[in-house]
Amino acid sequence: MGNSETEREIIEHKVRRAVGLRALRKMGVIVGEERQADADKAKALRWFARYGWIILTGSALLLAYAFGLI
Repeated sequence: MGNSETEREIIEHKVRRAVGLRALRKMGVIVGEERQADADKAKALRWFARYGWIILTGSALLLAYAFGLI
């Protein structure tokens, strides 16, 4: 009877370990996706910071031309 309890404990330990590792892998995937999303947002913000003033100036010139100020 002691042998079957020991085997059961070993099996339960292995199952808990496998479940824990799978959960950690899933969390790693989620964290990786969030980091990638943050990197994409930062890239878009850098683009707007670099080139947004050109678009804003062009829009202002077009608006001034439309109103006949230029």
